[in-house]
Amino acid sequence: MAVGLTEAEKILPVAGVKLAAVTAGIKKSRQPDMVVIAFENTASCAATFTRNAFCAAPVTLAKENLSKTGDKGIRALLINSGNANAGTGSKGMDNARQSCQWLADELQCSPEQILPFSTGVIGEQLPMDAMLSGIKQISQNLSADNWLAAARGIMTTDTLYKAVSKTISIDDRVITISGIAKGSGMICPNMATMLAFITTDASVEHEFLQQCLSAAVEKSFNSITVDGDTSTNDACVLIASGEAGNTVLDNNSAQAAVFVDALHDVCQYLAQAIIRDGEGATKFVTVTVAQAAAEAEARQVAYTIAHSPLVKTALFASDPNWGRILAAVGRAGVQQLDISGVNLFLDDVCIVRNGGVDADYTEDRGQRVMDRSEITITVELGRGDESATVWTSDLSHEYVRINAEYRS
Repeated sequence: MAVGLTEAEKILPVAGVKLAAVTAGIKKSRQPDMVVIAFENTASCAATFTRNAFCAAPVTLAKENLSKTGDKGIRALLINSGNANAGTGSKGMDNARQSCQWLADELQCSPEQILPFSTGVIGEQLPMDAMLSGIKQISQNLSADNWLAAARGIMTTDTLYKAVSKTISIDDRVITISGIAKGSGMICPNMATMLAFITTDASVEHEFLQQCLSAAVEKSFNSITVDGDTSTNDACVLIASGEAGNTVLDNNSAQAAVFVDALHDVCQYLAQAIIRDGEGATKFVTVTVAQAAAEAEARQVAYTIAHSPLVKTALFASDPNWGRILAAVGRAGVQQLDISGVNLFLDDVCIVRNGGVDADYTEDRGQRVMDRSEITITVELGRGDESATVWTSDLSHEYVRINAEYRS
């Protein structure tokens, strides 16, 4: 059961964007498993991808196609779930190219104008008969109102779809940003087993669009972890159709900050939704490290806590075993850490002050916090003014079951 997450009832259409979700037959469950996000005109595209060295064929091909088409060339995103097309060698690349060609034929564009994305089991070739069957269904199913169907079509172990819309005003025009994401396990920065597709009808200069996305991803999708595993297929894509007709946004635009803030909100919502729906999650945990000498140092400590199996199992048990958190801080690799400057909080309950147990702390106060489904762990290092926040989940019996049975 996802922690504090409900499915959106409606996602706002974005001018110039149409979507389709079909059942191609890739998943054994016969659930929707192919999604296309198409653009009426060529659209400006920004993207970030996994840094895993064993990146999947669609990741490699999407990067190639982006480099060929430049800032105004993308016509569609082709997404399949149920098969990652990763670890599949040259045949996997050939299959990805063929899939893009088939969709390009349907949309009457160049295959380089298609960006492919896959998610699912690693090491199996794409079922090409199913891919062709799904692609043949696309053209008659494209609609501006298919956002929720698309959100369902990209799911794997997700229990709920993740989708959000936001509107802002720029140049007295209503600008819409709508996005969907999938992800539940194998979640760790740079990036995680996640796909996110965000579109806007704003007109945005290409370099600025990439800057906006990269900054937003760093504070959202690169600030989450379920299990410390980075996948082979991850991507976050931002497409600007330009149909809103606003003055083109760039670094010098007076209203650029309005767009930046809205995009950050959308990315953070989707990233947190992935953690709230983490495999087997019963807790949504915010880890904030403050008073660090550098942001990188703060992130290092935060992730050491968030990745600790002992911390995560204590969270699942609702056990205020704060010694596990303190031990994680101590082994995070902070040079010359003075423990007499360290404070530790669970929500507003101070457990450790100046390196030792706070005089007012009691087990009952800690227990009341740990019994909650949403918890904030705050560490003050007493070394400077920098801080970082990451979001994580607990580690439950259900996480083990889901991943033990994933391929069955």
